[in-house]
Amino acid sequence: MKPHVKEILIGLAIGLAANMAGTYIYIFFFSKLSLESTLQAALENGFIGSLIALGAILNLIVFFIFLKKNQYYRARGVVLATVIAALAILISKFY
Repeated sequence: MKPHVKEILIGLAIGLAANMAGTYIYIFFFSKLSLESTLQAALENGFIGSLIALGAILNLIVFFIFLKKNQYYRARGVVLATVIAALAILISKFY
């Protein structure tokens, strides 16, 4: 595997983890229900896309950290994770 592909995959993994962590942090601080109950209610009421979008805010921080450290391929991976989150939001809005 080429070194830049490995760096993009690392950035992708970190971006997806940051998105999940951001979603969890939002649920922890702003929801009165448990994690499972909140996710179930989000699926039933159709606002799971909003939770994913709020979790993706953490990707912004990670992206700029990678840019500051001149790790451009990892930053590209974070952008790819954000695009995947956007696709998940799009799918959740129509299905």
